Amino acid sequence: MNTFLFIMMLLAMAATVGALVWGVIAMARGGEFNAKWSNKMMRYRILFQFIAICVFMVLLTAIGKG
Repeated sequence: MNTFLFIMMLLAMAATVGALVWGVIAMARGGEFNAKWSNKMMRYRILFQFIAICVFMVLLTAIGKG
């Protein structure tokens, strides 16, 4: 169970970094690409960050009880 949660946390963290990088690249390019993607990707980053924190809290709880 702990291994599964650890892998889920890593995936959520990777998704957070991916969304952050994509959003920053969209902002750097500017123009229509920026208007279409930058705000959307920053919102996804917040969602992925929330998921990563929730999984981390569950993982800490599972480790504390195990």
